Order: sequence, then structure tokens, then C-alpha cells
Amino acid sequence: AEVRLSRRRWAVVLLFSSYSLCNAFQWIQYGSVNNVFVRFYGVSAFAVDWLSMCYMLAYIPLLFPVAWLLDKRGLRLIALAGSALNGLGAWVKLGSLRPQLFAVTVLGQVVCAVAQVFILGMPSRIASVWFGPREVSTACSLAVFGNQLGIALGFLVPPVLVPNVEDEEKLAYHISIMFFMTAGVATALFILVVIVFKEKPPHPPSQAQALIQSRPPEEYSYVQSILRLLRNTNFMLLMVTYGLNTGCFYSLSTLLNRMVIQHYPGEEVNAGRIGLTIVLSGMVGALISGIWLDRTKTYKQTTVVVYVMSLVGMVVYTFTLSLGFLWVVFVTAGVLGFFMTGYLPLGFEFAAELTYPESEGTSSGLLNVSAQIFGIAFTISQGQIMDHFGTKAGNLFLCSFLFLGTIMTAFIKADLRRQQANLESEQT
Repeated sequence: AEVRLSRRRWAVVLLFSSYSLCNAFQWIQYGSVNNVFVRFYGVSAFAVDWLSMCYMLAYIPLLFPVAWLLDKRGLRLIALAGSALNGLGAWVKLGSLRPQLFAVTVLGQVVCAVAQVFILGMPSRIASVWFGPREVSTACSLAVFGNQLGIALGFLVPPVLVPNVEDEEKLAYHISIMFFMTAGVATALFILVVIVFKEKPPHPPSQAQALIQSRPPEEYSYVQSILRLLRNTNFMLLMVTYGLNTGCFYSLSTLLNRMVIQHYPGEEVNAGRIGLTIVLSGMVGALISGIWLDRTKTYKQTTVVVYVMSLVGMVVYTFTLSLGFLWVVFVTAGVLGFFMTGYLPLGFEFAAELTYPESEGTSSGLLNVSAQIFGIAFTISQGQIMDHFGTKAGNLFLCSFLFLGTIMTAFIKADLRRQQANLESEQT
């Protein structure tokens, strides 16, 4: 098949990145002002934590049907479903502006959590279907970039829009502004997806993608593909290490407000800014790692270095959080975010290399299942440890698992199958 790049590819990846941003914002919008929503709805901090953890919980049982849909029906249907559910969940939340309506806000968040299942596994698939071999890792980083920017805005915007005021009517008004803005943006993005998002470009962007597209559909079995992935030792190691790293990030993000408020009372806005710093520096790390991979193809070496630096960053953050200097927390959180969040697209792209020609949606979906399982376990465990033994003990708990992940990453072999397929096709 003729290999040619489509000019529409940048519009597709930026649009995906935008509605992924909106969905990620809704994930963390409660956690970044945890104490405000605890008081407004009259529920426990653990109940508000579950508004974040329901994203992780929903992903686990829904991954396989959504991944099967992605393989059978393609990118456009998944994009439409994800952006539509994201908008629907945002509108449902507008019905929860009274203290007794906590169940309605839970329902809206669950709808958004289902939307996330249609979003998280797509970056590497969009990159492979639309982008050439010299830009595929950069494209994957851009697709992940939106999700991270959404988390950043989720830390920054809610503390500004929803101040910790005593008057219940004023607080409901401030919450309504945030919910209305989110619903409006989500609806506009769904309309753009309907207009702009296409299934695939007219021509395959790489020889590896041309080989996949030329394969007869009857040769592909979704169940056999999953079984082959589960027998791939290198991929299974990556799945566990990715889950450990990303699970630590999810736990840290969900509990950050509680950590900062415990050491710096009344600093809700700065807690949001620290979360913003973690994610913004991580976005820079993700973009740099994507460009670096496209230039060097050093997947194994880069992954090991980033994992080691994530561990170092977590240890430094743990022992500086309680020093009493907010500027130190900002610096250490930024360094931690640069490596820990920058690891996310690395994992997707390394998995695509290790598992070619299997579907990128399935491999990245399994990585995300691992991340959600560890995210739930770490968030609950760290929350309990913090309640009983303090924030330092909770963060040391995460450090121990990052250390385990670092050792396991060293045992992954760099079996770069997608790169090999491109080289062999070019030689032929």
C-alpha cells in the first residue's frame, strides 16, 4: 500500500487531546477542593475520595468490552461515545447543587468515569493509525498531554471558582459556575468530534500500519490477541511496573489536598497550585520523552532512567513536605511530576513496541487496568496510613512500591517489534 501522511492528523490528535482534557478535569475537580465538598454535601472525606476513585473502579470491568468495540468498530465510534458520555456526565452534575443531592453528583461522576474508559486507551492507537514512524511517539505524547493538562486545570481552577465560603447559597452558586462551564465546553467538543474526527487517513502512515491494514479481518481474534499479550513476559512486566508508577500518581493526586492542608492549614489555593506544578512539569517531561524516543528509539534505557528519577523525586518530596516552606514543596513536587507524569506516554509507546502487531488499544487498555487497580489500592491504603500515622508514612508507602517497580523495569527486554517491522519493510 502507498504510505502517505494526512494533514488532518494534527487536528485529530489535538481534538482528542481536548476532550480528554475535559474528562480529566472532571476526575480531579472534587479532590482538589476536598474539604469544601465534604462540608457542602455533609459527607466524609473518604466519600469525596471515591468520586475520584470511581474513575479507576469503572475502568476495570469495562476495559474489555470497550477494547473489543475499538477493534471491531474503530476509532470514530469510540471517540463519539467518549465525548458524548463526558458531556452527559457534566450536565447531570448540574442537578446536584443542593447538599442533599450528593447521590446525583455521584451519578454524574460515574457517567464521566464510563466516558474515561473510551478515552484512556486511545493515545497509542491514534498515534499508530494517523502518524508516521518518525513522529509516532511525539503524537502519543501530545494525546496524553491533554489528559495531563486537564488534571492540571482540575488542580488550578476549582480552588479559584469554589472558595471555602460559609454561606451555603453562595457556595452552591460558585459550584454551579464550575459545573456550567464544564458542561458547555464538553458539549462544544462533542460537536467538533462529530464534524472533524475520522476513522483513519486515506493512506496508511507507515509500513507497519500498512501491514496491519492489509491483514484479512477473519485472521484476527480478539480473545487470542489478549492471550498472546498475557503470554508476553516483557509486556506483563511492563504492565505491573506501569501500574505501580501510575497508581502512585493517582493516589498522590487524589490525596494531595489533604496532605498539604495537614501541614499548611488554610492553603487550599496553594494545594491546587502544587498539583498544577506536578502536572505541568509532567507534561513537559512527557513531551520531551516523546521527542527523545522518536529521535533515539531507546525505549528501555529511557524508561529505566525515568523510573529511577520518579523514585528519587518521591523520596525527596516525602522528606521536604513537612519542613514548613511552601516554595520547597513547589520545587520538589515539580521535579517529581516531571518524571512520574512524564512516564505515562513512555509506557504506552514501549507497550506498542513490545506487542506489535497486536492492537494498541488492547495493550494500552491492559496497562490502564493495572494502573486503576493499583490506584484504588494505593489511594485507600495511603489514606488510611495518613489518618493513623501521618503523611510521611503514607508517602514512604508509595516510595517502597516505586522502588519495587524500578527493579522490575530493569528486567524488561527491549524487544522492539514495531521498529523491526518498519525496518524489514523498508529493506524489502
